[in-house]
Amino acid sequence: MNVTNSSIPVISVHSKCLPEAWEKTVLAVWDNGLEIKTQYDKPDDTPSKDATVMVTVTSPFSEPRIHKNFPGGPTELESYLQEVIDGIHDHWIDPANGKWTYTYHQRLFAYTPVDDLKNPNSAKPFKKINQIQYIIDCLSKSSYSRRAQAVTWIPTADPKTDDPPCLQRVWCRLVETQNGHLTLNMNTHWRSRDLYRAWFMNAYAFTELQKIIAVKISENINKPVTIGRYVDISDSLHIYGSTLNTIAPEIEKMRNTPYTQRAWQTDHPAFEMMTNEARNNLAKDPDFYAKSKL
Repeated sequence: MNVTNSSIPVISVHSKCLPEAWEKTVLAVWDNGLEIKTQYDKPDDTPSKDATVMVTVTSPFSEPRIHKNFPGGPTELESYLQEVIDGIHDHWIDPANGKWTYTYHQRLFAYTPVDDLKNPNSAKPFKKINQIQYIIDCLSKSSYSRRAQAVTWIPTADPKTDDPPCLQRVWCRLVETQNGHLTLNMNTHWRSRDLYRAWFMNAYAFTELQKIIAVKISENINKPVTIGRYVDISDSLHIYGSTLNTIAPEIEKMRNTPYTQRAWQTDHPAFEMMTNEARNNLAKDPDFYAKSKL
């Protein structure tokens, strides 16, 4: 970590798997984050803990892959995964009626620049762009290309909204070893995000996207492509002050006991049961879990 009295801390975390990465990052920001207020604070909220953070997960599909104590659980994790990968909630995008202004799936798989998101008649001068397909095609043609990226930000429209995208960019590159094996590395860049409540689900979904991209490239070039390291970069990775007291007991568990006590392998019977149930419910109704909270 590098910090001065007038600087936002800069923290680097290295871990092998996702649950370990999440716990190490939570502890690092809890202990070293800058205390600073946010635009979402209530008058009596304490300041958040905030830092610029780069998390390297060297083997994102190594087991255990699931943290069983992250906020949400397997059902919400599966719903979020399908939201990002399959776009099951793209129909919630309706800013003219006060609903969502985007989903990550829509921005990555059907990017459409506009001038005003809240105006349904706003000009759309460009056709929809499938940026994930571009990454696949780009790396299929040139494994060492540095141009395989996708962006989310619409500078003409997002600054005018109350909840612009946290994810800003996805960047991928293939590395060829001396024996000719190809490995797909992925970076994701985030403007701002909630470390305790959002990071694990974000990282889980985007490493699944990393796997999908690797499989598609492999099919295109008829060569194996393995999944390499995942690097997660946040300009502002924070723990909200309003949650500090609530999560303090979990912080002590993280500090004093191994993360493996709170982690599952993906073939854990409880995780498999809840995930399969979620898939069945979402297949019948993509809004199943949203409705269950009403």
